[in-house]
Amino acid sequence: MDRIGVVGCGLMGSGIAEIAARAGAKVVVVESDVAAMERGLERIERSLTRAVSSKKMAESEGAEVRSNLSFSTDFSDLADCELVIEAVAEDEGVKLEVFRKIDEAVKDPHAILATNTSSIPIIKLAMATQRPQQVIGLHFFNPVPVLKLVELISSLLTSADTSARARDYATNFLGKRVITSPDRAGFVVNALLIPYLLSAIRMLESGFASPEDIDTGMVVGCAHPMGPLALTDLIGLDTTMAVAESLYEEFKEPHFAPPPLLSRMTQAGLLGRKSGQGFFAYTS
Repeated sequence: MDRIGVVGCGLMGSGIAEIAARAGAKVVVVESDVAAMERGLERIERSLTRAVSSKKMAESEGAEVRSNLSFSTDFSDLADCELVIEAVAEDEGVKLEVFRKIDEAVKDPHAILATNTSSIPIIKLAMATQRPQQVIGLHFFNPVPVLKLVELISSLLTSADTSARARDYATNFLGKRVITSPDRAGFVVNALLIPYLLSAIRMLESGFASPEDIDTGMVVGCAHPMGPLALTDLIGLDTTMAVAESLYEEFKEPHFAPPPLLSRMTQAGLLGRKSGQGFFAYTS
């Protein structure tokens, strides 16, 4: 597959578009408006500049990646794509509307429609299309150009051919390590990760320990590369909240319930790195 579409160019979408372009595909990125499109382009440009500066990429390769990318606000530009990956906000209503538009726009009858959702059931998104057998979950991890993992999630209606082609693309073209999950909220990684992050937030909320001590305990004591509160800031408190709500809605287990502190911080716009302030402060 060498004609790829990516819908959404935030932290995840920009990373997905970049690695697809690095793999040699012609990639069209669709965003909701020009301002969002320009922010996405800036993210990719910063990433490529860092890669060239650190000698991980030749300048000529960076130029080739740029030439493989095009940007649009028109879904019809996805018409000839063989694979379209949705990477918009973790909001079920928004994603459903995006999938309706993708399904209408893409004319290739064999095209795969994939979602990067962290927690929303794949079958819900698949049923917004006329081709649920070609809808699958491809869940990447941030930062996409660095982290090797992709979760592959088939719904009850995803065809074996769709699953095999998606796995082949992620493994052999993008160079990712693929694990599979059934279509259940949180899949593999977030079903394990989110309760851990929520436990750290509850510990802070109760006054048991400071943010610095919580994170230092896990980094120095357990050899984690990043503490749970800093990781929540990186993921985004709004995204963490959305995934926790999806998990709790599906399983009704207390350890999936979002703590009040997480809810209040999300309401206040304290979203972590993306807003400059979460459990820690960040400068651009």
